[in-house]
Amino acid sequence: MFRIYILLLFTYFFFHLHASGNIAKYINMKYAYLSYSAIFIFALLTIVQVYDYFKGGGEAAGEPCCDHDHSDEKDKPFYQRWFFYGVFAFPLAAGLFFPIATLDSTIVKSKGFSFKPIEQIEAADHYAQTQYLKPDTSVYYGKEGYDELMEKELSKYISKEHIALRDDQFLKGMETIYHFPGDFLGKVIEFDGFAFRGESPDQRQLFVLRFGVIHCVADSGAFGMLAEFPEETKLQDDDWIHVKGTLSSMYYQPFKATIPVLRVKEWHAIDKPKEPYVYRGY
Repeated sequence: MFRIYILLLFTYFFFHLHASGNIAKYINMKYAYLSYSAIFIFALLTIVQVYDYFKGGGEAAGEPCCDHDHSDEKDKPFYQRWFFYGVFAFPLAAGLFFPIATLDSTIVKSKGFSFKPIEQIEAADHYAQTQYLKPDTSVYYGKEGYDELMEKELSKYISKEHIALRDDQFLKGMETIYHFPGDFLGKVIEFDGFAFRGESPDQRQLFVLRFGVIHCVADSGAFGMLAEFPEETKLQDDDWIHVKGTLSSMYYQPFKATIPVLRVKEWHAIDKPKEPYVYRGY
């Protein structure tokens, strides 16, 4: 009977994630069909387990439930059986009763905020690093395929002098800007994000970031760029703002690298979006 409860709770858990909209905090919704499939699979397994349980009702009275022996399962030590069930019960308890945390600047600090130029990124192990500032999806393509993709994305922006990076364009747009920084110098860029002070001693500078999900929260990163304001601001980490300015570049001493910088002309505080993450489209 305990198996039935576990399968039933897994079915409810995945259904609840979709019904509440919280599934978007774990995966890129492009892959939502996988979790939908899980709902149907767990529901089917629950039905099969219920059928098997009631079909073998004599098992409770000490009679065999079918024509094969279950004695090996019954003879397992008590602690082994409960450990087995506990392995499945723990993620259910965590998912159903623990609050869902939204990634914020504390994650950026704890992971070690840094930036690597393109040539260093290409030589690094993509799977072993948390990405910052520049979204990098080259690992999912061959070199020619990735270069072709980037050229295609560049063609969407190259003729524009004013680029507004909305949520559905944020990751592709940022990746294109970082891949071809020289082609965007002097263009007007605007986007939303949360403030992160970083290590710059200049109080006019801070990073404006969004947590982006490429496939799932495990490969998420904090993407955005350094923003330089006309004067000092009282913005704190995790304050949400909209920034608009002209793209330039500068040598950022804490990273020991030249990075794009947005020379901010206009900005204002905004409420934290209902959906704070952005997702990579393909």
